[in-house]
Amino acid sequence: MAIWLKNCPEFPAALFGVWQAGGVVVMINNFLKPDEVDFILTDSGATVVVTDGSLAEKQSDLEGRDRGWSFLRVEDFENWSDDEGSAIERSESDLAALLYTSGTTGHPKGAMLTHGNFLHNVASCEQCLEIKDDDRVVVILPQFHSFMFTVGTLLPLISGAGIVLLKSLHPFKNVLVEIIKRQGTILPAVPPIYRSLVSAPELPPLPLRLCISGGAPLPVETLKEFQNKFPYPLVEGYGPTETSPVATVNPLRGPWKAGSVGVPIPNVELSIRNDDGGELPVGETGELCIRGGNVMQGYWNQPEETSATIRGEWLYTGDIGHCDADNYFYITDRKKDMLLVNGINVYPREIEEVIHQFGGVKEAAVIGVKDARKGEQPLAYVAPLDDVEIDAKELLQFVRGSLADYKVPREVRFMEALPRNSTGKILKTELRKLTSA
Repeated sequence: MAIWLKNCPEFPAALFGVWQAGGVVVMINNFLKPDEVDFILTDSGATVVVTDGSLAEKQSDLEGRDRGWSFLRVEDFENWSDDEGSAIERSESDLAALLYTSGTTGHPKGAMLTHGNFLHNVASCEQCLEIKDDDRVVVILPQFHSFMFTVGTLLPLISGAGIVLLKSLHPFKNVLVEIIKRQGTILPAVPPIYRSLVSAPELPPLPLRLCISGGAPLPVETLKEFQNKFPYPLVEGYGPTETSPVATVNPLRGPWKAGSVGVPIPNVELSIRNDDGGELPVGETGELCIRGGNVMQGYWNQPEETSATIRGEWLYTGDIGHCDADNYFYITDRKKDMLLVNGINVYPREIEEVIHQFGGVKEAAVIGVKDARKGEQPLAYVAPLDDVEIDAKELLQFVRGSLADYKVPREVRFMEALPRNSTGKILKTELRKLTSA
């Protein structure tokens, strides 16, 4: 059964209802267009879709395709039979959910996650985040996303904590009002949320004890500004959908290392490996690989993709990074985003971190463009803070002061806001389309 809902209290009811009935949940991103939803429903083989009235227009489009899908509205829950029947026994090895990757390139792939995967990840998060039954986790990101699926929904429900559920981030002041009113204590969010918090001129005291950043890299400058402004920690974590999803987090009580995604969570291992699968020593850059009970079974109906991603006991993430002597991990970039300038590896995130240090920058993304002489050249897209004008020449001169000349973007292009997907990741594919247009 597919769950296609915006943030709502019925989400966990539908989720656990499907599991109790012995089914597998297919999560649908509610921002997707009908053609994209069609692909996921067809690919997964889901036959029943739990949705709500706010998605009626998209639902009508899909119903018109006559594919045999049944749509159940949560508004009609009260009219459904209350005969619970008997719960179907499931084992930890049984498939629990298909969580489709964000699909920033090509079609999304369905990560096959078991009940054991989720239980393993929740137990690890419970331990390293020291969650208590009087905590209240603030859910402002979409519940369909793997980060909120585990940390915002399963973790508080299984540990006995509460959930402060918000349906929208806009206006942002309403989010703050709800956090105060409902006494939220843990805020899992993406970097743009924390950028908004550090940029806000005046804020009332918030009841938070812990902030967690995930879903996308947290700029070092944002972390520094946050630490200077707020009394509670902001810890960055990391993990792809394929690992249920949490794999690392900075220790709750420190030390916190700027630019690091932290250390492996309990009962999970990370390793840096080369293209041949050989483990690399401390400090050397390679592909991040993950091993543990949180790693997916594979990709739904994609054996070749599965064998390319899971080799032996290790999940190859496609993320490039390194590990230091204290077992803290750092992500340099995505493997596919790495540039080759005159045959030398250039990592866009390194350039983006420097750009973020320039006054007035709200967002930055660097992509590669083909160059007849050098192979590739970096190109920067920058979104300034509201009412701020940035001089491109001054910005490039600033970057040149910190980085080798071959890493300095050949050009800066300004936008009001960079394109992002529903979970806050900058869509570099869209920026590449703009560049080639």
